[in-house]
Amino acid sequence: MDRASEAEKVKLEHDAAKLFLRSYEKQFAVHMRHIWHNEPNKPDVSCYQGKTQLDIEIAHFYASEKEAMAVLGRPLSLSTQRELAAMSQAADSDQLSIGLQRLLNQKAKKHYDSQRVWLLIRNASPIYHLDDFKRLKATWEIPDCHPFEQVWVLCDFYHGDLLRLF
Repeated sequence: MDRASEAEKVKLEHDAAKLFLRSYEKQFAVHMRHIWHNEPNKPDVSCYQGKTQLDIEIAHFYASEKEAMAVLGRPLSLSTQRELAAMSQAADSDQLSIGLQRLLNQKAKKHYDSQRVWLLIRNASPIYHLDDFKRLKATWEIPDCHPFEQVWVLCDFYHGDLLRLF
């Protein structure tokens, strides 16, 4: 990944973490501060939840290849392109369901050098909103073996609509 792509990725992660921390703090009255970025083998960002360190792995959800290219700023793997092509043939709710399940399965395979890791999925698609995620929440299966203490969806790219999946 070139420096421009890496800088874009870090900015997206930082913006997602900042929005999540503000939203979580507002919703649960828990002090969340001091975001810093990590190197590989650690989740994307770390912060303090009160006085306890919390690491957060951040993933961006997208509904199409065009959106993914815009959000991630890099080429997609062949397998991701195939999955996105299949999603484009499905109904809207199926696209969301299939895409989020794919993302959950992919992230569940990761391992981190960390005591506490949360997964934050930031919806980067303008097609889906909080009500869509709420409606389909019961259909997603968190894989049995995963490294996450909690899994959250930031349901809007710009607003702090939070939904806890696990």
